[in-house]
Amino acid sequence: MDPVVALVLGVSCLLLLSLWRHRSGRGKLPPGPTPLPIIGNILQIDVKDISKSLTHLSKVYGPVFTLYLGMKPIVVLHGYEAVKEALVDNGEEFAGRDSIPILKRSKNNFGILFSNGKTWKEIRRFSLMTLRNFGMGKKSIEDRVQEEARCLVEELRKTNGGCLFVSLTLTECPLLY
Repeated sequence: MDPVVALVLGVSCLLLLSLWRHRSGRGKLPPGPTPLPIIGNILQIDVKDISKSLTHLSKVYGPVFTLYLGMKPIVVLHGYEAVKEALVDNGEEFAGRDSIPILKRSKNNFGILFSNGKTWKEIRRFSLMTLRNFGMGKKSIEDRVQEEARCLVEELRKTNGGCLFVSLTLTECPLLY
């Protein structure tokens, strides 16, 4: 078989497979413009004025529509009423976050930014409780931070810009313990 024919056949099969995958998953998503294989709807959006493009698409497809950025479907909520209904009226259903595979692998789904659901609620509750125990939100913490900053500036002045490493002992600044 001629290599050019094989290449054209292979690319055609990949494009058809891509189209089939897009079509099979669209039944669960809101309506939207038909995406191109591999690049999605990127050519239909003016990157210099995205809001104008989204407003135009919302007039055609309604306040909730689907765009494909590459191979990834994105559901767009356009307008106050659509956002209010999603985030206020149906907050539990829209509380999840999309996972980014490389961050999920490196952070093991920990941390306030990268966790989701029950894990996120537990970490958030623990963090807020710990910060409150340290005095966050109270007037006393401001005085402590200012005193620590004063001690740090004083030690930096002693070095005269000679070194970047500063060693403070508990006797020099008693608030460090």
